[in-house]
Amino acid sequence: MNENLFASFIAPTILGLPAAVLIILFPPLLIPTSKYLINNRLITTQQWLIKLTSKQMMTMHNTKGRTWSLMLVSLIIFIATTNLLGLLPHSFTPTTQLSMNLAMAVPLWAGAVIMGFRSKIKNALAHFLPQGTPTPLIPMLVIIETISLLIQPMALAVRLTANITAGHLLMHLIGSATLAMSTINLPSTLIIFTILILLTILEIAVALIQAYVFTLLVSLYLHDNT
Repeated sequence: MNENLFASFIAPTILGLPAAVLIILFPPLLIPTSKYLINNRLITTQQWLIKLTSKQMMTMHNTKGRTWSLMLVSLIIFIATTNLLGLLPHSFTPTTQLSMNLAMAVPLWAGAVIMGFRSKIKNALAHFLPQGTPTPLIPMLVIIETISLLIQPMALAVRLTANITAGHLLMHLIGSATLAMSTINLPSTLIIFTILILLTILEIAVALIQAYVFTLLVSLYLHDNT
């Protein structure tokens, strides 16, 4: 059990070639689209959820910030579908890879910060030195604020990676315990299996919540710089 604990986090290959790119491109294919004037219930529900999420994230933004609405909605849909597909047996979850999450977090964070320095240079620089700071503390506070700014994309990526990875490990451990107890004690197996079902439901909620949290924090970074 221990030697296969992290096997699901290894990037898969096909004929020696990395298949992560194909897996990343797969979730958008599952999103239904309609060519008809009147949509079915699935399309209608999907559009309602997208409008609700977009409205909630874009309400606090000005006109310049709302130009990111399509990107942020695409981001939350991509992360949510990728996390949910990773809950399937024998599947690979790209969001368990720190490099993958950094590749999403760093460009979005950098774009928001650069936009802030281009449009509101005085306000952007004011964040490094709060008003009323004592003179002896100015160098230290500038260093602390600079570090806190630079660590934001790392915090985004590590948060998503840690939450998804921890859930997968816990499900793997409880699933292995259920299989091992099935030949020893049936009542205990039923109890552990019930816990596994409840944990799976929790992980579905975590997959959606982490997608929302990641996108919301990017939206907040954008709001601070527009």
